[in-house]
Amino acid sequence: MTSADSRAGHRHGGGTVKGFVQKVHTPHPSLNDSLEGEIQAFLIDEDQLHTCDDLTKVNPVTPSTVLKCLQARYSVKVFYTHAGCTLVALNPFQPIPDLYSLDVMKEYHCAPQPQEFKPHIFIVAEEAYRNVKGQLEPVNQSLVVSGESGAGKTWTSRCLMKYYATVAASSSVVKSQDTVERIERRVLDSNPIMEAFGNACTLRNNNSSRFGKYIQLQLDRNQLLVGASVQTYLLEKTRVACQPDNERNFHIFYQMMKGATDEQRKEWKMPGDQSFAWLPNSEKTVEEDCFHETIEAMVHLGINEERQKQIFRILAGILQLGNFNFSSSTSESQPCDLDEQSKDFLQRAAELLCVPAEELQACLRVRTLKAGKQSVLKPCSQAECSMRRDCLAKVIYAQLFEWLVTFINNSICADKSMWCNFIGVLDVYGFECFQINNLEQLCINYANEKLQQHFVAHYLRAQQEEYVTEGLAWSFVKYQDNQSCLDLIEGSPVSVFSLLNEESRLNRVSDAKTFRVRLEKELRDNANISWDKFSKEPHFTVAHYAGKVNYQIQGMVEKNKDPVPPELIDLLQKSDDPLLQQIFTDKETENPTNKGLSKVTVVSKFKNSLESLMKILHTTTPHYTRCIKPNPECKPLTFKKEEVIMQLEACGIVETIHISAAGFPIRIPFQGFMQRYGLILKHSNFKSGSHHVAVESDSNDVLRQEVEKLLSVVLQQKAFDTSHNLDSNKRNSWVHCGRTKVFLTQSMLDLLEDQRKKILSQCAFSIQCCWRRRQHRRRRARQQSATLIQAAVRSWRVRRQVHRWNTAASTIQNTWRKWKTLLKSVADAELDDAKDLVEEEVPPLNPVVRERGSVQLSSIPEPVPVRGWPMGLALASAPSITMSLTATGFQKMVSVMASLNLPSRRGEYKVKTNQYSEELASIRAQPKGSVKLHCQRSPLLYADRQPGIKSDVTGFNAILLEKTL
Repeated sequence: MTSADSRAGHRHGGGTVKGFVQKVHTPHPSLNDSLEGEIQAFLIDEDQLHTCDDLTKVNPVTPSTVLKCLQARYSVKVFYTHAGCTLVALNPFQPIPDLYSLDVMKEYHCAPQPQEFKPHIFIVAEEAYRNVKGQLEPVNQSLVVSGESGAGKTWTSRCLMKYYATVAASSSVVKSQDTVERIERRVLDSNPIMEAFGNACTLRNNNSSRFGKYIQLQLDRNQLLVGASVQTYLLEKTRVACQPDNERNFHIFYQMMKGATDEQRKEWKMPGDQSFAWLPNSEKTVEEDCFHETIEAMVHLGINEERQKQIFRILAGILQLGNFNFSSSTSESQPCDLDEQSKDFLQRAAELLCVPAEELQACLRVRTLKAGKQSVLKPCSQAECSMRRDCLAKVIYAQLFEWLVTFINNSICADKSMWCNFIGVLDVYGFECFQINNLEQLCINYANEKLQQHFVAHYLRAQQEEYVTEGLAWSFVKYQDNQSCLDLIEGSPVSVFSLLNEESRLNRVSDAKTFRVRLEKELRDNANISWDKFSKEPHFTVAHYAGKVNYQIQGMVEKNKDPVPPELIDLLQKSDDPLLQQIFTDKETENPTNKGLSKVTVVSKFKNSLESLMKILHTTTPHYTRCIKPNPECKPLTFKKEEVIMQLEACGIVETIHISAAGFPIRIPFQGFMQRYGLILKHSNFKSGSHHVAVESDSNDVLRQEVEKLLSVVLQQKAFDTSHNLDSNKRNSWVHCGRTKVFLTQSMLDLLEDQRKKILSQCAFSIQCCWRRRQHRRRRARQQSATLIQAAVRSWRVRRQVHRWNTAASTIQNTWRKWKTLLKSVADAELDDAKDLVEEEVPPLNPVVRERGSVQLSSIPEPVPVRGWPMGLALASAPSITMSLTATGFQKMVSVMASLNLPSRRGEYKVKTNQYSEELASIRAQPKGSVKLHCQRSPLLYADRQPGIKSDVTGFNAILLEKTL
């Protein structure tokens, strides 16, 4: 069924389907008589029968009419149907495209009223999720998925977990998004591991759960998935060493055989051509034989590669245990023998389990008897050796399974402070009836009896008794109560379980015939148990709610004892395998007194765990999904009426429909009702009139009067709605006020919730308006304040900048004026002045100056010191640079400069002064015999750029280069 078909189907099922005048031909003669008369008054058009989404609208409600409706819906590939407070799910036995896609999940999750959509398992899931969000007491929810083996319980539970992992993780909270994705992925990845180690292929189901599990999905205050925990019940560990005919062992063994690489096979000592006695029907391939998926799930849950190797080595060792057999010894004083091939298998098992082969062989063949403080070794018989071998395999596998469950819980369980509510998903083994039934089937069917009793107590009996107590006019609907069957199995003082435990605690070998005689003697007054006196095998028959089952007594007491020889525990504790050592060391620490023969029997342990589960269910709001198996052969889209009607009658679907159609499924105490819906009365504009809805006149309680007034207001508003014609009879059928509670139908609850949502929306809108108005005013005031502050700051910054500019301009002007004045004074001092031409004796030159700074001229007998003083870096790029040369001796500088050629003594550089090549601008005579040269190019290209050490040159830039040559 595609998502488009699903959306189209949501518009069907609105009205009640009425009578039918055509004769319906049914192939099964046993149902014809009842169908002919009832179907004629049931339908007017058989082609429209599949549109009846709720079986409460079927009229009349009989097993035949309900069966016909389910068959019509199944034929058009519609597999979900409402049955009052429960959901009926028919297994199609084939994949249905897009029926459980992500788009369909979002469609149901985002729908204002999912109940108006086509029936689906997601409606049940969403209803429970919204109950948690609405905090309706009891807030915690439980989804109970029941049905026979092969009806689709495991698949339904898987869909529920996937739905919650999707909708509970669809949050926009960024800080928790990564955590939610990690948790929801781990929660989903726990499924493949649990199914691989706990499910097996049986005659009735290819993926039958051989254990029960209750998964608590933990939600925080925002209804986000933050963790989960798994609680398991009664693993069928006997399947490890004993598989019924045409059935298989647990999936994990076949996954290893078919998915292992050559390297892994070599490590596990499992050659490709080797067969195993404990792996029957290995040629059969099922969908669950996916080794890669199990490995990937282990990685996601944090089981590292080394731990995985340890797990698979243990599993391979278990398989090797099943391949060696014992042969009887010639003497009772000698232990049983092993052939060569069996010895090879034993050696492999010992190596895989990391225990000494000699000690393993001794533990299996010899038992230790204690007589006081002495120990006596006694060889075991062939049967005892096989039993000890099987016991070793079972205890290893069971403890490994418990370790896996503990590891998964540690990986996905959140701290108690992180979550406040939970939604539980219960997936237990379905009702079973095989050719040979033993203790496992008795416990499985006992669990189903307890769940059926919870359903009967919660929906069928408790509701009707409460109607009478609260003063409703109610005629009791008869239903099948299984309390007598439960009294037979678990009752006190005498029951099957009590007698079984008493027999198990006796220190003697149990005899099946003796135990059957005792059962017959003690329980003969109970009508739910019977015996076939002509049967060769001792057995007893129990009449369960789903049918009669024959239980074989042989071996039942030994299975209930579940003895584990202490030698085997000691051997496993000494194993060199870290995982085995950890598992059995922890087991000994937890149960120090249970070494060897367990004091707690299997049925006692299972009964206690089941009672704790029932306590949880009683404190939560249950949601029941009844899975129906359409045919025993698991053929796709095949509907067999005998198979279906037997299941409908067994689980009480017809009685449930009767009570749901005539009763009020929602019951709320007055105080809780007013706390949730009292705001409707407070914010209502309608005046309550004199009309009251089913009000009893003998009550003057104020709270009840307020409730009646509120209901009157709601129904008055409903009457003003022209789209709904609400007469008085319909009003009375929607709601009833009892003595302490309000009884509502789903339609009335939806009406109240709609009114409440409207008022809350109006209040929220008013709050938003006030808040937005306040925010707007506050924002506007802030904007005005910010504008004033910005204006003041800008004004201050402008004033400061203008002040800086004025100060800088004044400084530059003053400095420039000083500089111009200095230049003018220097220029005036450098001009020729006749009165300053006073002969003055030239002082003698310093020897160092003479040595370093003199230039020898060919035409001048005396050295000529040359003094070059550029004005500095600031004036280096000026258009005119002045160089001052002073010559000693009485010479005319004009004639000197005309023939000036000054090579350096050191050869480092030379100065060439030529009017034409070096662009000499002018030569000016200076006082005291000096000559001033104005050069257009900077003399820095030729001058020494390192200033003198004792230079006292000053100037505007203060960075002057001076060198005396």
